[in-house]
Amino acid sequence: MNLRTEFLEAMSRGATFVTVATTDGEGGRYGVTISSLTPVSADGEQPSLLGCIHHLSPAVPAILKNRAFCANLLAEDQEALSDRFAGRGAPGDHSGRFDATDWTPGPNGQPMIAGATAAFECRLATALLWETHYIIVGRVTHVRRSDNPAALLYGQRAYRRAVGLKGEP
Repeated sequence: MNLRTEFLEAMSRGATFVTVATTDGEGGRYGVTISSLTPVSADGEQPSLLGCIHHLSPAVPAILKNRAFCANLLAEDQEALSDRFAGRGAPGDHSGRFDATDWTPGPNGQPMIAGATAAFECRLATALLWETHYIIVGRVTHVRRSDNPAALLYGQRAYRRAVGLKGEP
């Protein structure tokens, strides 16, 4: 196996939560499913997080122009929504993805998906093109949590659900 194949196989063994990054504004309304979202800091001027989006995604120029986005952490029953925003079995037109999705604008106008276990509305702080992906860093301006804390996970090339381990605190 070559290094790329080895890398992909090894990374598939880790599970991560599934997020739909959405944006709306002058650059248009777009959304894309991502599996790379992580907190950066809770202790700066504002909390911050970063996500990675493929450079060919039409969501990237929209986020860059809108200077804002929302990271919607999907709940474990939102597999179909993840697939829709990943472009699997969904209308090719990004607006069609929103037409088939229950969402409301956040306080700063960014699409917050109903039923998401958490949504983080952000102002774009910086973006860096690294090889095939944009690394976007956002300053969190608003957080919305649902009553359902169970996040949808993706690992070993399939959707997963978190389970508690018995005997652990």
